[in-house]
Amino acid sequence: MATDPVLREAIRERLRLLDGARFGERLWQRDASLFKPEPEHQSIIADSLGWLAMPEAMATKVDEITSFAQAVVDDGYRQAVLLGMGGSSLAPEVLRATFGVRDGFLDLLICDSTDPTAVRAVESAVDLAATLFLVASKSGGTTETASFHAYFYERLRELEDDAAGRHFVAITDPETSLHHEALEQRFRAIFLNPPDIGGRYSALSYFGLVPAALIGLDVGRLLEHARHVASVCGSAVKAHENPAVKLGAALGEAALAGRDKMTVVTSPALAAFGTWLEQLVAESTGKEGVGIVPIDGEAVGAPELYGDDRIFVYLRLSGEHDARHREELHALSGAGHPVISLALSDIWDLGGEFLRWEIATAATGAVLGIDPFDQPNVQESKDLTRRLLTAFVADGRLPEAPPTVDGAPFSVFIGDEAAQGALRRLFGNLAAGDYFALQAYLPPSEAVSRILQAVRMTVRDRFKVATTVGYGPRYLHSTGQLHKGGRPAGVFLQLTCGEPDGDLEIPGQPYSFGVLKRAQARGDLEALRRRGLRVLHIDLGKDPLPGVTALGGALATMLRT
Repeated sequence: MATDPVLREAIRERLRLLDGARFGERLWQRDASLFKPEPEHQSIIADSLGWLAMPEAMATKVDEITSFAQAVVDDGYRQAVLLGMGGSSLAPEVLRATFGVRDGFLDLLICDSTDPTAVRAVESAVDLAATLFLVASKSGGTTETASFHAYFYERLRELEDDAAGRHFVAITDPETSLHHEALEQRFRAIFLNPPDIGGRYSALSYFGLVPAALIGLDVGRLLEHARHVASVCGSAVKAHENPAVKLGAALGEAALAGRDKMTVVTSPALAAFGTWLEQLVAESTGKEGVGIVPIDGEAVGAPELYGDDRIFVYLRLSGEHDARHREELHALSGAGHPVISLALSDIWDLGGEFLRWEIATAATGAVLGIDPFDQPNVQESKDLTRRLLTAFVADGRLPEAPPTVDGAPFSVFIGDEAAQGALRRLFGNLAAGDYFALQAYLPPSEAVSRILQAVRMTVRDRFKVATTVGYGPRYLHSTGQLHKGGRPAGVFLQLTCGEPDGDLEIPGQPYSFGVLKRAQARGDLEALRRRGLRVLHIDLGKDPLPGVTALGGALATMLRT
């Protein structure tokens, strides 16, 4: 890694301190005192280190998992839909995007949006009679996952009555509400994950490996590469020789020096990995007023477009032609920006990369002096959402949002004259070291994503700040903790759209998917406002595509004047 001499010396000294603290040895011994001394943290940490055992422990489950997948194929299933959020869905999404689907196995779709258009799109994309639904939730009570489960179970009951359960598989911790529901509804299978693994550290557990086997992935081979990383990053390996600890020390010291925007660049074949990495790093480090902001999907620009708050991580696949990224990163390094280059010898090294980053993130937490396994600010948005839903049940509508906060608009419509003025005030707050976050409570689509990407790049190039894009409520289970618990450097633009014709009811609930989505958006908006953070809500109207197009035009006009 090319760094300035001061940062290079800080990293060297940190590695010496980590060796003095016997970090590697104590981590593998699951010593909770490595991170925080308070009893409440000790309890959380002690119950969160089971992921270290997964490369070995899950190797004994390979036959079970692969036999299950083959039986599903033999029974005529052709598609699988994973119903889950965040740590329950991101690793399978990465594996599907990276490896594709082996001939004869099941294609995998992810359902992680409460937007009724998105739920309907998943339903329309599958043949229900030949589809297996994976209900994945560590806690067993994740609101979104439970809603998806209720909806698709009811749809299967309409087709197959009491035999609907054979289309469902549960992946959860023992004795959760989902575990008991799966028994009552006679699910095809129940995979009980070790309870001492947090969702974002669960890639190499049942949560990642069961979906991987269904797409035909050789999960034994994936675990073999993870075991190799476990050996080279093991308890007896000194910090300065440990690839994962060295990475964690570099990221932690860079963040302490103000370079707390970790910009991820990958070879084309590894492009999906950033979505998983984003959650791991953001949710693990973004708390107590510190944290690393992971920047995924932001195209690489010229060195002068970046401030001194960046560190770049280049994840490259050996043998893949990626000359453009190499040249771009060489220019950044030459201009003084730190660049960490990590090489994968082949695509199966992705199994080891999950573990490398989990260890590195734990080490980063130790450097920053935080507990990398708790998520103290996640509940706040959930509580506000629940309060809004309670009000909806009582009154038949969600409470009105206040028109202004401290004299500034709380929300505007994209067609209003006030929109440009509100945007101008929002972006007038952007300063060096800040980051801009687009929070899109919109139906995910390629067309909308392209325009959101164009908006973020306009902001990056004009203001020279880091930018992120996240669909809601998905980002609540990824970067939401960082937004509220990290350094108050975020400037947030939340986008919503009116509900299209044909909302979807959630069986067993007094509210629909559309109401749930609006309550989640409002709940997070209020959580950001309560913390005094810089945020604006824009309603794009009923159709999101013309709305985001109009937003891009308004932003271009604003930046010209």
